[in-house]
Amino acid sequence: MKIKCGPDYYMYCEHAIENEVPSLLKEHQAKNILIVHGTRSWEVAKPYMTFLNDPEWNFVYHTYSGECSYQEAANLDQIIKDNEIDFIIGVGGGKLSDLVGVTGHLSNVKYGVIPTLASNCAPWTPLSVMYKENGEAEGKSEHYKRQAAFLITDPNLVIDSPVEYFIAGLADTLAKWYESVAILEQKDLQNEPFLQMAKAATEVCRQSILTDGTKAIEDMKNKVVSDEFVRLSEIIIAVAGLVGGLGDKYARNAAANALHDGMGKYIPESHEYLHGEKVAYGILYQLALEDKWDEIDALMPMYQTLDLPLSLHQMNLYPQDEKVIDDIVAFMDGKEKVHLIPIEINQPILKDKLLQLEGYMGRYQ
Repeated sequence: MKIKCGPDYYMYCEHAIENEVPSLLKEHQAKNILIVHGTRSWEVAKPYMTFLNDPEWNFVYHTYSGECSYQEAANLDQIIKDNEIDFIIGVGGGKLSDLVGVTGHLSNVKYGVIPTLASNCAPWTPLSVMYKENGEAEGKSEHYKRQAAFLITDPNLVIDSPVEYFIAGLADTLAKWYESVAILEQKDLQNEPFLQMAKAATEVCRQSILTDGTKAIEDMKNKVVSDEFVRLSEIIIAVAGLVGGLGDKYARNAAANALHDGMGKYIPESHEYLHGEKVAYGILYQLALEDKWDEIDALMPMYQTLDLPLSLHQMNLYPQDEKVIDDIVAFMDGKEKVHLIPIEINQPILKDKLLQLEGYMGRYQ
């Protein structure tokens, strides 16, 4: 097992950015700093980043392409070389965090992240889901041993992001439990201490979302930085990342994320949906694989309240060409983590359960 607990330093509270980032940059002896950012989120984040006016540091700014791609990482590497960059700060969402992480790894430069939304655990994890510049999924992730030097943000910044991303983040985080519980409950894994901690983290994620998720969403819509909003956004950003950091391949992802990745690779139209929205559909597929149809029924009130996807047909993504389904199934079958689920898994079963799920979900549409 490879244990990657998380960033060197983490803080999520009011004034954390302006109070903590300057001292951390000094501790890492940063001088020439590359700021990688998006567009709208950057305008919202700038008022929190008062250290940008400090003459102690030289800042270079780059608006990223919108994708975590090898091409964009190469572009950043050239900027790093041209400007003798010794530290990178990423300000934005999940893909931007992934881009900064993989660039830090490939270019051998320290990095920190300031998330502007709570849509996934990308800021926490030392892995990057790779895409092509046109948005098509590469179908693979880059895993690296380097962790972020810091993950710092402010709930007043995060609450100003679109609520749709927060809802998608809750769905993505909920998948941590559904994808890992069957694997972690296997007898030969129950005495592994790090896996026990990973399982406990998944239970914190699930229970918190089911208990406080609805209120946290309403509070976000009303721009109320409540205890529930802070707790749930922290669970999305940090605790969800801790699951895979402690549990390695046994608690990182399984069928739900494999289906997400297969959709991204073989159904280009799926790019219009957020990562967490597609993973929400993947949770239903994971449960179908395990023949847990009653649990699918139990999730429906929440799914319908949050307007989460229920099927490929409902998303208007079901392919006309059956070969696309076969390609997705073959792709999933090639993922090692899918085969960690303690049930029989092969391509005919993977395809049959996908078709069964599509038919079953018709009753809810």
